[in-house]
Amino acid sequence: MYQKFGICRQVLDYGLSVESGLKERFLAIDENAEYNQMKVIQAMQKARVSDIHFAATTGYGYNDLGRDVLEEVYALAFHGESALVRPQLISGTHALHVALSGNLRPGDELLSPVGKPYDTLEEVIGIRDSVGSLKEYGVRYRQVDLLPDGSFDWEGIRKAVNDKTKLVTIQRSKGYATRPTLSVKQIGELIAFVKGIKPDVICMVDNCYGEFVERMEPTDVGADMIVGSLIKNPGGGLAPIGGYIVGRKDCIDRASYRLSAPGLGKEVGASLGLNQSFFQGLFLAPTVVAGALKGAIFAANIYERLGFEVVPNSQESRHDIIQAVTFRTPEGVIAFCQGIQAAAPVDSFVTPEPWDMPGYDAPVIMAAGAFVQGSSIELSADGPIKEPYAVYFQGGLTWYHAKLGVLMSLQKLKDAGLVKWNEN
Repeated sequence: MYQKFGICRQVLDYGLSVESGLKERFLAIDENAEYNQMKVIQAMQKARVSDIHFAATTGYGYNDLGRDVLEEVYALAFHGESALVRPQLISGTHALHVALSGNLRPGDELLSPVGKPYDTLEEVIGIRDSVGSLKEYGVRYRQVDLLPDGSFDWEGIRKAVNDKTKLVTIQRSKGYATRPTLSVKQIGELIAFVKGIKPDVICMVDNCYGEFVERMEPTDVGADMIVGSLIKNPGGGLAPIGGYIVGRKDCIDRASYRLSAPGLGKEVGASLGLNQSFFQGLFLAPTVVAGALKGAIFAANIYERLGFEVVPNSQESRHDIIQAVTFRTPEGVIAFCQGIQAAAPVDSFVTPEPWDMPGYDAPVIMAAGAFVQGSSIELSADGPIKEPYAVYFQGGLTWYHAKLGVLMSLQKLKDAGLVKWNEN
């Protein structure tokens, strides 16, 4: 069957040899998925989920029982006091904007102790000037870069926290950078350090791509808010839109007033018949994430053995579903993405090309033949066409699809003469 997709015998045999050495790691992933599956089921049972909660509401959405129970489930599963889980949160960037703008006021300072945030947040914050940014509303921004080895600059962070520091934002995943992803343990250490300096500071974690990768979430180690997108990990591939914010009740309430309006908050916002997809997607999420993780590890081992720099490397522990591969040439990034597109169930006949996407400072190429537009829990890859020419691979609703995508990407690189074959 793989040969019917155009994958040659050499590429397939190489992939199978890599896969044969990953059985123990795959077993550990399955064990974590089993734990997280039980965690989600327990949350649903505690919230007494019933089929009545799948009913649609319209208009204002007053007394939307399904919406309210869904948010209770998220709060229970992620161990927070409250949650905001809405289709009106249209992306992870939007959810982060709502969380930030709901909890920051003019004169406050926002601190990132993990370096520059993801590209689309630069305009939200005002690092790059944009209409409606936090900067325009008088919120100052400061960042402390990670040290060259990817560790925290503890002394720099100590100096940066001051009386005006209201909120600390911690990006768990790497974004378009080749730094390591932060583990929940590392995030907990950072939160404890910051709160040791200023106990009342709000610590928010951009949890995108990290949900259900580990057995703990940042809310288990002191995060006041965690934020993410439903078309990434927690939507399980079924959520067609949406985002979530989970954490301290006062922080969630303030975010809800920003999402709707002061005085309205969480009381409004119709679920429009999407609740069943949200519930069922969350139910499937631990096993879907497990498939994506296997694909990421497979890709790391495939490309590291061929001499490419990969982050994380083939042996490191995993804390998100993203695999970075550095090709050092734009042609490598483009060929990889074209291979991922060719493996898609949707739009496999399309050839992705770089383009100037809104919110980015360089042309970006994106491969995603997805059932949900922009769903990066589905098989996808993307990257900016700029130094060091790295591609960011993620997703795969099943391990088998992720495997096909990785093999197809390698086939495209081989066909283009961009990979030096090494059987060892």
